[in-house]
Amino acid sequence: MVVGLAITTVVAVSPMSATAGRPRAAATGTATPTATASATTPAIPGTAAAPVPCPTAPAKLAPGAKSSPLPTHDAGVAMVGGVGLDTTGLAVPAAAPAVPRTISATSWLVADLDTGEVLGSCAPHAYHAPASLQKLLLAATVMPKLNPTDTTTITAGDMNFEAGSSAVGLIQGGKYTVETLWLGLMLNSGNDAANVLARLGSPDGTVAGTVAEMNETAEHLGALDTHAATPSGLDGPGQVTTAYDLALIARADFSRPDFCRYTATKTAQMPPQPPKDPRGFQIQNDNMLLFDYPGAIGGKTGFTDIAQHTYVGAAQRNGRRLVVTMLNGEHLPVRLWQQGAALLDWGFQLSAGASVGRLVDPGEVRRVAPTANPSGSAMASLAAAAPNNGEPSLKVLDIAAAVGVIAFVGILTYGLTRRRRRARRRRSAVH
Repeated sequence: MVVGLAITTVVAVSPMSATAGRPRAAATGTATPTATASATTPAIPGTAAAPVPCPTAPAKLAPGAKSSPLPTHDAGVAMVGGVGLDTTGLAVPAAAPAVPRTISATSWLVADLDTGEVLGSCAPHAYHAPASLQKLLLAATVMPKLNPTDTTTITAGDMNFEAGSSAVGLIQGGKYTVETLWLGLMLNSGNDAANVLARLGSPDGTVAGTVAEMNETAEHLGALDTHAATPSGLDGPGQVTTAYDLALIARADFSRPDFCRYTATKTAQMPPQPPKDPRGFQIQNDNMLLFDYPGAIGGKTGFTDIAQHTYVGAAQRNGRRLVVTMLNGEHLPVRLWQQGAALLDWGFQLSAGASVGRLVDPGEVRRVAPTANPSGSAMASLAAAAPNNGEPSLKVLDIAAAVGVIAFVGILTYGLTRRRRRARRRRSAVH
């Protein structure tokens, strides 16, 4: 479980009604919290007969930086997206080509942006910090609300972000269009731009308001393992995501023509802000996939001390659009975007229809909070199944009722015990 988050269970939502049933047993065990752990998948129908270990990369924190304990999934819990993705190791289709050996990310996923098929993955549901990939969730949440031609003035509060972190160079008191802010966010990963966009898109004019809506958006998309604490991806309490969740978020983003235009822009001009900046300046996209990979259509880079290097990249080839999501990686043996390019090449080699799971559709799954958590242990559970004739792929668990009964019995016992003690004290006082 994620410390500080509400304990939840999950229910699938069909177009007409919700159904309930008992959970399926997990196929392959639980996720591992250690960045250096290596795991393989047991034989699963539809996956390679000889599983390949996931690549690993040692955590390398900056001097003085402190690692953040990452949550794990409870034992026996099945994951969203199908049985094939319920693994801490590698999942690839039968007869798939060998996975590139240059991958350092301990968690990754390759999916088709249009069909939602997951072509392959490594520890797809393992929790990691997102770094600036969080900005993709900010875009999915706020972009539908904002008019790109509107202009805003930068406030002192907008400039409240970690010193030395990535910024596009907004000037307090300067005036910028929303479109310029999106370009600053996507090209230069501007944390200053993230604050402004979060303020503009907030229901109450605060960054916190947008962060709350980001978590609502994540749940709506089915990204149930994602928790946002900041709009920019700067490390915050309990802030986590997974390679699977990032694919859901990226799929939502790439369905929007405006997002596709922003993320594919190679260079942009920041406007003059006299007298402090009378000329303006040019910015260039940090995603080198756009410059060196044929068919690249966009993506996002990220880095924090806790997250290490993270990456999302997308490309199209022969009518297919694939996305790769990568967490907890290193720029070794090659840059992370190059590792992503290798995984995209691998994905494009697979025939159409080859998959190990799928990306759920928006609104297909949602959380249901139980009435109590008497043990204090992790009780977040998912019951996942492969899609079957349009029926919901996830079913609500019965633990909420059990928890309610336990809580009721505990309260009743506690009340009766207190009454007996008070009665004994009264009798002692009388005698």
